[in-house]
Formats: sequence, structure tokens, C-alpha cells
Amino acid sequence: MEFIAKIVDLVNTFLWDYALLVLLLGAGIIFTFRLKFIQVRKFGEGMRSLFGNFSLHGGKSEEGLSSFQALTTAIAAQVGTGNIAGAATAIASGGPGSIFWMWVSAFFGMATIYAEAVMAQHTRKVENGTVIGGPVYYIKYIFKGSFGKFLAGFFSVAIILALGFMGNMVQSNSIGVAFNNAFHVPTIAVGIFVAIVAAIIFIGGINRIASFTEKIVPIMALLYVLGSLIILVTHLPGVGTAFKDIFVGAFSPQSVAGGMLGVTVQKAMRFGVARGLFSNEAGMGSTPHAHATAKVSNPCEQGIIAMMGVFIDTFIILTMTALVILSTGVLGNGQTGAELAQSAFNVGFGDFGNIFIAICMLFFAFTTIIGWYYFGEVNVRHLFGNKAVKVYAVIVVIFVIIGSTLKVDLVWNMADMFNGLMVLPNLIALLACMKVVTSISKEHKAL
Repeated sequence: MEFIAKIVDLVNTFLWDYALLVLLLGAGIIFTFRLKFIQVRKFGEGMRSLFGNFSLHGGKSEEGLSSFQALTTAIAAQVGTGNIAGAATAIASGGPGSIFWMWVSAFFGMATIYAEAVMAQHTRKVENGTVIGGPVYYIKYIFKGSFGKFLAGFFSVAIILALGFMGNMVQSNSIGVAFNNAFHVPTIAVGIFVAIVAAIIFIGGINRIASFTEKIVPIMALLYVLGSLIILVTHLPGVGTAFKDIFVGAFSPQSVAGGMLGVTVQKAMRFGVARGLFSNEAGMGSTPHAHATAKVSNPCEQGIIAMMGVFIDTFIILTMTALVILSTGVLGNGQTGAELAQSAFNVGFGDFGNIFIAICMLFFAFTTIIGWYYFGEVNVRHLFGNKAVKVYAVIVVIFVIIGSTLKVDLVWNMADMFNGLMVLPNLIALLACMKVVTSISKEHKAL
């Protein structure tokens, strides 16, 4: 077991510290220039589409979900515990300047996720009256024969393990720990409750998942933003200092707060870019499963609204966490991850801080469980057919219960590893689809 743990650590170091930073950021830069800064040109249209399509009752259709339902299903997966723990980890390890590099990675990631959504729409299929799509379909579209089948199969296995099984254990553990800390509820009780509610939603298929996310995602985002704004308003002088530390720390970490020991520009970039990309999932191949299901007039329409998911995840939710941590002065107390974020909210809300974070963790992690389950389900269907879906759902429910009670570092690290591995076939295919994406964008006057 120790040997396996070392191998996993080695692979994760190579993937997340080097390979994926270059590949994900590089792909974002390439798509940004090839698509003529589409995230800037079409930002206004994306925001108008977001609020224009806002609805809590998107309805059912054999032609797919509403554009807003598809977006909220994607955001459900994007906005998870990483928006609380991920931002805190980046700041603790890379200093305040890491947030600037999070913004940079998200900016370029918006172009990547546009390409993912366009290709997911372009290659989607209708099977048994249900619209489905995702990386496996555009991988086999661009790569014919055995190579395409191998890449698609590799992606499917990686995402089922990374998100459907191990990832959902991580999310349920976060909920269990948060509720145990705030209310002293046994983690197993929390796990069983979460598993039962999740199972009810799973059984209803994509329509019930979409109906759930379109209602919960706006509520959870608004709750967290309002709570964060209350703290920022009561710590207004610290907000100005926070922004200064972010911009100064991005290029001169030693000039911030007397100098953070061991933090360099390279370290700030590494942690900022890695945590940013991990949080918003641009280029990872997860959210295209949701965007493929949208009922839109053309693929570019969903590509443009998909960019808003990255904006909401990183520039709003994750930034709020960062500003609360920096403005309340808890950085440097020796804590990291969710504990650091919890300390910041305790400064702002007193004893209610633990309760607030527990509630937000419930929303964030539970919606991620729902989104990640669905992404895995699409790939289970692709590999094993419809009959395997029920077996998959049962396994996910069991893993949710186990995850709430048991935190095994190896499982957590393996989730990171498979998360990283599923990026590789997705990006290879996405870059190969460059001409297709630009052609579709020109056809529909998005370019």
C-alpha cells in the first residue's frame, strides 16, 4: 500500500505541478487567440443569456434541457468544496498573489470551456429518447478507429473513478466533517441522509437532476455571496489591503505582509493556476456532459453561456472566499484548506461562522455529488450500456456513505490523480478539434 501511495504522489506531482499547468493554461491561451478573445467579445451576450434564460422551472423536453438548466448542472459540479478549501489552500501555500494567477487561469479557461461546450453540442446524440454528449463523443468524432476508441475508453474509466466514485467520497466527507464540527452530528448519520436524498435525485435521471440544480444553484450562490459581502462590508479597510496584497503578491510575494517565508512568484503561479483550474474544471472534460444536453439554436449559444460558469465559479465565488480570508487577517495562523476559511468566517460571524460554512459546504458539496454522478453516468452508459446505470448508482450511494465517515489520504490523492488523467484525452481531442470549433463559430457569427 505504501508503494502505491508513493506512485500516486509521484504521478500527482508530475501532473498538477507541471504537465497540466502547461497543458491547461496553454490550451486556454491557444483557444483565446484562435477565437479572437471570445471571452471578452461575447461576455455581455453571455450575461444577457444567463439572466434572460433564468428560470426555476425549465420543464422537460426530449430535445434536451433548457440552456439555464444545462448551465446550473455544470455549475453544480464546478462550485464545490474547492471554492472554499481550494482558495484557502492556494493562499496558504502560494500567498495572496496566487489569487491573481487564479484569475489569469480562469480568463483563459473561459475560451477552453467555450470550445468544450461547442464540441459537446456538435457531437451530441439522442439515445432512448434522451439527449447525451460529452468528451467521449467528440473524441471518437475527431479520432476514427481504434485510437479514438482507446482514448474515449480511457477518459470514461478515469472520470467514473475520479468523479463518480472517489470524488463523491471526498465531497460527502466534507459535508460530514463540517456538520460534525458545527452541530456535533455523527458523520455516519450525515452520510446516510445525504446518500438517501442523492439516491432519490439519481433515480429521476437527468430531468430530475436539472430540476434540482436550477433551483438550488442560484440559492447557494446567493447565500454564499451575501454572507461574504456582510463580512467584507464590516472589514472594509481590509478589503483594500487584500486587493493590494493580491496584485503585489503576484509579482513580489516577499513584499506582502512582511514577506511569506518560502513563497516565490513561481509558487504563487503554481498554486493559483492549479487550484483555479481544478475549481472551475475548464478543460477537464466534466462540464461538456451538461452543456451537451442544452436545447439551443446553435452550439455557439451554449458555448457562450458555458463561459459564464467559469466566471461565476472563479471570479465571484472563489474570489469571495479569498477576500474574506485576506480581509479578516487570519492568514498565517498555521491553518490551511477549509479550516482557514472557517477561521475567517468565525472572525466575521463569531460562533455562527461554523454553522454558515457547514450550510454552504452542504450546498456546495451536495450539488457537486449530483453533477459528478451524472457525468459518470453518461460514461457508464458509453462503456457498459443502460443496464449498468442502476449498479453504478448503487455503488455511488455506498461510496457517499463510506466517504462521510472515512478520510483516507490515498483515496483523496487517487481522486486527484484520475482527475488529472482524464484531462489528457480530453485536451488532445479538443486541440485536434480546433478547426471544427473555429468553423462552427464563423458559421454562427461568433467569430
